[in-house]
Amino acid sequence: MESRVDVADPGTAERFGAEVQAAARRLAGVAERTPLQRNARLSAATGADVWFKREDLQVGRSYKIRGAYNTISQLDGDRQAAGVVCASAGNHGQGVAFACRALGVHGSVFVPGTTPRQKRDRIAALGGEVVDLVVTGDSYDEAAAAALAHARDTGATLVPAFDAVPTVVGQATVALEFLEQLPVPPDVVVLPVGGGGLLAGCATWLRLHSPGTRVVGVEPAGAASMAAALAAGGPVELPALDTFVDGAAVRRVGGVTFPLVRDSGAGLVAVPEGQICTEMLELYQVDGVIAEPAGALASAALTGGLVPVEPGQTVVCLLSGGNNDVSRYGEVVERSLVHRGLKHYFLIEFPQEPGALRRFLDEVLGPDDDIVLFEYVKRDNRETGAALTGIELGSAADFPALLARIEASPLRIQHVEPGTTAYRFLV
Repeated sequence: MESRVDVADPGTAERFGAEVQAAARRLAGVAERTPLQRNARLSAATGADVWFKREDLQVGRSYKIRGAYNTISQLDGDRQAAGVVCASAGNHGQGVAFACRALGVHGSVFVPGTTPRQKRDRIAALGGEVVDLVVTGDSYDEAAAAALAHARDTGATLVPAFDAVPTVVGQATVALEFLEQLPVPPDVVVLPVGGGGLLAGCATWLRLHSPGTRVVGVEPAGAASMAAALAAGGPVELPALDTFVDGAAVRRVGGVTFPLVRDSGAGLVAVPEGQICTEMLELYQVDGVIAEPAGALASAALTGGLVPVEPGQTVVCLLSGGNNDVSRYGEVVERSLVHRGLKHYFLIEFPQEPGALRRFLDEVLGPDDDIVLFEYVKRDNRETGAALTGIELGSAADFPALLARIEASPLRIQHVEPGTTAYRFLV
C-alpha cells in the first residue's frame, strides 16, 4: 500500500481497510482490547460526553505494541532469523521487545541516555533473553543513527517507530476498536502526535468509516514537528527540541506519515509542557491514572481549552502511555506550578546588615505567600549579597500585588522569568 491513501479511490481505500482488519486479527490475543471509559472530570469540565481510550493499560503501557507486532509478525522466516532492530525513546522499544519475545525473534533496542530508567527496565523485562538493550547517545536522533548502522552491519530488519506503512496500519486498530466500542460515532477524536504514526492511521481509518468525526492531533509546544511539516509542505527538522515529553519529542516527522496526516483533514494544536504536567497531576489525583507526559497530551488539550467541543458531543480522548518514572514527579509539580502562575523566582540583593531578611518578609511577602527556595552565600565584604528566592503563591491572582510591593521596596529585586537564559541556568 502506498503512503498516500486516496479515499476517493475505492481500490486504495479498500486495501487500507483490509490491512487494518488483518492487523486486528494478528493482534487478537496478543495486544489488549483496551477499555473505553467515560471520564466524569472532563465531561463536567467541557459539557461533552468524554471517553478515555485507555491505551495506558495496553501491553507495554502504550499503543506502540500494535505497530511493532504487526510489522515483525509479517516478516518471512529468513528476515525473522536475521533479527530486528529499532530506536526508541522507550515505548516503541517495549512494543518491539514484547513482540520479539512472543515471536521468538532476536532484537536490539537502541535508546538514548535520556530515556527514563523505568522504561529501560521495562524493555529489558519484556524482551528477556531475546532482546539486547543498547543505551547510546544523548538524543533519539543519535540512537536512531546507531540503530540504522546496526541494521546495515548485521542485516537485521529496522522496525520504525512511526514511519512505515505496517506501523501506521497497526496503530489504526485503535480507531477500529473504539468505533466498535461506542454506540454512536464520535463527534470529536483527540490523539497525541509525535512522529505521526497513530494520527496517520487513526485519522485515515476514521475518514473512511466515520467521515463526520473531527480529528485533532495534539503536539507538545516544544516539539511541534507535524505542524512545522504542514507549514513547510513537507517534513522538516525542528531547530530546537524540548525533550520533556520524551514519548512525543520527534525532531522530524515521517515521509510516510506526513502525507497521510495532510490528506486526512485532521487539525493540530500544541500544548505547553506546563499544561501537560498539570493534567498529569489531575489524572493521578482525581482519576487515579498514572500517565507519562506523552500519555497526557490529548487530555491536556481538552483541559486547557485548546480543542473546542460543544455540550452533548461525544468525544474520544486517547490516553497513550503510562510509563512514568516516579522520580519525575518533582519536575512535573514544578512545571505545573510555574505554568499556573503559582511559583515564581527572584534574585534579591540584600544589604549586608541585620534585619534585612525580616524587612523583606514583613514588607514584600504577602500573607498567603510561601518561600520554597532560598539560596544565599555571603562570599565577600561587599555591601550587598544576592539570594535566589522561590515564592509560591496562594493564588495566581496574588501576583500583581506581589509585584507592586516589590516595586515599592528599596530592595533590588529581579524577576527570573521562565524561558529566559537566567531561568534555565538558575532553576
